[in-house]
Amino acid sequence: MSLLSVQDLKVHYPVRGGVFHTTKAVVKAVDGVSFKLEEGETLGLVGESGCGKSTVAKAVVRLLKPTAGQVVFEGHDITKSGTGALRTLRREMQMVFQDPAESLNPRHTIGQILEEPFVIQKLGTRVERGEWVAELLRRVGLPEGAANRYPFEFSGGQRQRIGIARALALRPKMIVCDEPVSALDVSVQAQVLNLLLELQRDSKLAYLFIAHDLSVVQHMSDRVAVMYLGKIVELAPVAALYRDPRHAYTKALLDAIPVPDPAKRRERKLLTGDVPSPINPPEGCAFGHRMKHPRWKESVGMDLTLKEVAPGHWVQPCPCCVG
Repeated sequence: MSLLSVQDLKVHYPVRGGVFHTTKAVVKAVDGVSFKLEEGETLGLVGESGCGKSTVAKAVVRLLKPTAGQVVFEGHDITKSGTGALRTLRREMQMVFQDPAESLNPRHTIGQILEEPFVIQKLGTRVERGEWVAELLRRVGLPEGAANRYPFEFSGGQRQRIGIARALALRPKMIVCDEPVSALDVSVQAQVLNLLLELQRDSKLAYLFIAHDLSVVQHMSDRVAVMYLGKIVELAPVAALYRDPRHAYTKALLDAIPVPDPAKRRERKLLTGDVPSPINPPEGCAFGHRMKHPRWKESVGMDLTLKEVAPGHWVQPCPCCVG
């Protein structure tokens, strides 16, 4: 049994308006996403801004209630779980947020922030919680004295380490990392990524790792899922995806990775057109519609459920994007 199983996940937001505040349209932020995550594995989730990555992250840990579909964690369907059941399950699943400054309460000391998970779960005495906070700080490379300071007294990289420490507090089995290094300098990014890898080796953590930097995803992930306009269009082991991408959108993303050699030049196929609106997505293949592919109309009405084209390599079977 997989640690996490997501089946046909949908998150739709109503667009309301008028005198009576009635629903005028629906934003299909996530529209039928399925994947599994095993113990100790890292699944990278990539795609352009606005494709639904962060919405998937929040739905997986039930910060958002899905419109439809299933999120099964250790055999429990958390889409149907009540507040009490979720409180227990959240010991096993935590989240590291994108902005380390905004995700930490500026009015609380670091000690109070790290102690809060234990207080909510009613674990330990005050003395024991103080010892646990000191251990968490040591584990992420910060001095024990940091417990008496406030978030604004730390750099961005240090604040992200504090966010990671908070996520580790209850010894979870899975952490959802929502672009955990995108707001950091490159040198600090490496430190935080290496910390995540070290913690994974020590504790067999599973990561759902969300990022838009494909070089970071390649370094961190065992498998990679590529999202476009609320759907996964390709899912494969990291080596296979980077060596042999099958979907046109995946190829375009990989082609956009900068080459760290000013003397080396290559031709790039720039994406044309605009990303369709999630309020009124086109029928058939959304990426083919964006590119005005001559075979796009063939995809209208087709079953675009992911198909396995090689062992562990799944791709949306679209005639205008795969061939």
